[in-house]
Amino acid sequence: HHPPYQHSFLSILSQVFGGKVLVYPLDGSHWVNIKVLIEELHTRCHNVTVLRASNSWYIKEESPFYTSITVYNSGGIEKELLDVGMFFGEMHRNQLDLMGKIFENKDLMASLQTAKYDLVLTDPAFGGGGFLARRLGLPLVLNVRWTMHGEAHYEIAPSPLSYVPLPGVELTDKMTFAQRVQNSFCNKYFGSEINYKTALGDADIWLMRTDFTFEFPRPTMPNIVYMGGFQCKPAKLLPADLEKFVQTSGDHGLIVMSLGTLFSHLPQDITRNLLEIAVTFARLPQKIIWRHTGPRPVNIGNNTLLVDRLPQNDLLGHPQTKVFITQGGTNGIQEAIYHGVPILGLPIVFDQPDNLSRMKVRGTAKLVDIAQLNRTMFLQALEEVLYNSSYKENMQRLSKLHHDQPMKPLDRAVFWIEFFMRNRGAPHLRTQSFRMSWIEYHSIDVILTLLMIVVLCCFMIHKIITFLCFKVVFKKKIKAE
Repeated sequence: HHPPYQHSFLSILSQVFGGKVLVYPLDGSHWVNIKVLIEELHTRCHNVTVLRASNSWYIKEESPFYTSITVYNSGGIEKELLDVGMFFGEMHRNQLDLMGKIFENKDLMASLQTAKYDLVLTDPAFGGGGFLARRLGLPLVLNVRWTMHGEAHYEIAPSPLSYVPLPGVELTDKMTFAQRVQNSFCNKYFGSEINYKTALGDADIWLMRTDFTFEFPRPTMPNIVYMGGFQCKPAKLLPADLEKFVQTSGDHGLIVMSLGTLFSHLPQDITRNLLEIAVTFARLPQKIIWRHTGPRPVNIGNNTLLVDRLPQNDLLGHPQTKVFITQGGTNGIQEAIYHGVPILGLPIVFDQPDNLSRMKVRGTAKLVDIAQLNRTMFLQALEEVLYNSSYKENMQRLSKLHHDQPMKPLDRAVFWIEFFMRNRGAPHLRTQSFRMSWIEYHSIDVILTLLMIVVLCCFMIHKIITFLCFKVVFKKKIKAE
């Protein structure tokens, strides 16, 4: 909510400068992130258009914050059937099929061309938005944490392995398949010179969903804008039924558990171990709110409340909350940092082990292998985080660092989007490394040239010394004779 004078100011601002932003989002938690930016841009009187698929899980056709353009898509992945093994290949193929339909819809492309958008805002994890921006000839801004190739820093910033840890993300033939699909798409619509990497290289601004309370220190670039925790906010009041349950926790406090929203069907060994978690919860004096969408565990205790949906930010900000049990998604970890709640991590897939290892190093989290979990192991880990005060103290210290900055992350992100629109891009901040080959980027050609010069010089010096020595020896021989 904004005071009346601020609404008046925003109204004047809209008349003077109201930008037009075309958003090509991704579904799931990626949409949750970019939706925060959309709502803030709307609040600041910018016009936002969202390009969405007809079978989107979360992206609604009607919204007070944006105008939507819906593209019919009969393919896609059913949310209820989503499986880890099929995720990468199917999501890439689905995204590029949708982008192909957009490109081949001449009326739609004509309307997008004539709308005179100032920029395309997209998440580059599956590449579609970058290709759309290039096709329309529009400037590109990325809302990014991961790309198709891994952690986003590795695409744009120097990443010396001597002190920048390589994310432990398992790559499979699914990624190879996705790359083949993408190469076929690029050849069809752009020719052989354009690919995913060159499309990313068009971006002037990289809005990075992380910061250095979470990241290890590392080199960066002038067009990387750090906005870690931009989606976090002060906790709101809980619904009456949840608040009543939380208050029954007394001095023992509350445990919040969520393993994310992406996968409805977890592997059987993990599902089986959830029963061990339920038994452990029943032995605790704390109250537990657990986001759980599968069959109700038979040994669930009276102290555990199962819910389909979880007001996670508001629960983490509640003074009764003692521990957050999470799979290690970036959003959840940043909310835990924001509210100063220590973590018990149960990483499952993708970046989750890497995310949680960063928290473990900072002394704010304990990790348990969910595939090997048993009730004794889980209880010991949970009690350590509950009763060892160092976890809470370290997380509160991290939270203080996160809050102690001159500008809120969301304000910083929107400032740079508006800067981008005011100045019609920011090419002065963009590195040229995307246009360089691997040999040029690492100066291999320069090193080889210098090495050849050194070798040639050594060879010439050797020849000169040999010649001089020969002359000296030859002269001595003549004198001796």
